[in-house]
Amino acid sequence: MGRFDRRVAVITGAARGIGFGIAQRLASEGASVAILDLDEAAATEAAGRLDLAEGARAVGIGCDVVDSAAAEAAVQRVVDELGGIHVLVNNAGVTRDNLLFKMTEEDWDLVMNVHLKGVFNMTKAAQSRFVEQKYGKILNLSSVSALGNRGQANYSAAKMGIQGLTRTLGIELGPFGITANAIAPGFIVTEMTDATARRLKMEPEELQRLNAEATPVRRVGQPEDIAAAAAFLCSDEASFITGQTLYVDGGRKLG
Repeated sequence: MGRFDRRVAVITGAARGIGFGIAQRLASEGASVAILDLDEAAATEAAGRLDLAEGARAVGIGCDVVDSAAAEAAVQRVVDELGGIHVLVNNAGVTRDNLLFKMTEEDWDLVMNVHLKGVFNMTKAAQSRFVEQKYGKILNLSSVSALGNRGQANYSAAKMGIQGLTRTLGIELGPFGITANAIAPGFIVTEMTDATARRLKMEPEELQRLNAEATPVRRVGQPEDIAAAAAFLCSDEASFITGQTLYVDGGRKLG
């Protein structure tokens, strides 16, 4: 028996990176999984790569989480095709980094909309089903950048906002059998951090080395590190934990 047998999990922004890592971990423990991504072809391809437990299914769905109607339609499609929804992981995100005096209004709005409005839209669509069945697990992806990071005024504000939203969801939804928690990853090796390295005019391996040296456990994180924490917080073993943000950063923000 897997921890997620007969459960259906929805993960946004899961065609690659941390989202796909979480999707794979939940699938390996028995969940049927819906991978949501802006690009439906990429979502469908990623769903096809999942190593599913016996009897579990997977589907890829295109969804712009900023669009409330699209979020509602995606959740309804999950219910229709996979038979329900029990876990929601809000992972979809973008970056538009720049110093404040160079940051455009469009860059601010895009990051705020995807991270905060996207979480709001998806959670609102899922919570009506969760409340009806008196069961649900919500996991939101924050970031260590919530504590402040040069060149990320928009991203830092959005990721700290997610922590406040998560606490409020814990208060409001707890009486209905629903928990809401967040994970704040540190440096995780993904296509996004590789792109950051190239933007800084260095090779990804060099940026990884520098971050590993600055981290107490002397290594960088992998999507599997976040997936392990996610699997716990989305399981019934964490049923007495809600409204919390878990920093998974190798101790980077301790000092």
